[in-house]
Amino acid sequence: MIRVLLDTNAYLRLAKRIRPLLGVTFGQKRYTLTILKQVEDEVFKSARLKFHYPWFTEAEFDKERLSKRIRLSSDEREAIDAAASILRAHVLADTSAYTSHGRSPPSPTDCFLLAFAQVRESILVTDDLGMHLLAKEFEIDIWHGHELLKRMMGAKVISNDLVREIFSALEDNNDLPRSWQEVRHTVFKKLFGLKS
Repeated sequence: MIRVLLDTNAYLRLAKRIRPLLGVTFGQKRYTLTILKQVEDEVFKSARLKFHYPWFTEAEFDKERLSKRIRLSSDEREAIDAAASILRAHVLADTSAYTSHGRSPPSPTDCFLLAFAQVRESILVTDDLGMHLLAKEFEIDIWHGHELLKRMMGAKVISNDLVREIFSALEDNNDLPRSWQEVRHTVFKKLFGLKS
């Protein structure tokens, strides 16, 4: 089994439309989707996120997150905190690299998620370009949300129609990441056709 960890935005973009989302195992490599408590904490601390995603606190979603959330031992937590500290120091040492080309510097929570992926040999799903840069620099496995969708579609966990619906909903909500826009007519050309 290969654990696939969703960051806050990846979870918020997919959880309402792919049911169930967490704990789903798919593909020959047996990818399993999961979440950390830090993702929940990030939503609960943000008035903007709570306003835009009121469904987040509904019982169905709470129950799924609670049952599929990873619990860390004190030793694991210590190792992840140490790795996160190194990642965060790296970001703070060169913030200009993380503020160009549409990127934003990875937050402490972002660094914790990346550290988890590094320590627990997991794949992190995020569309945050700053996190992708940091992951590349530290050789941490990372996917864009559209890469997860493509793999789920290939494993027939989700349908072509659902992928179209997700793209459409994100576009309608002005939340379609640039990386998704760039692959819409290449990686997903069977669904959306070639760009005209």
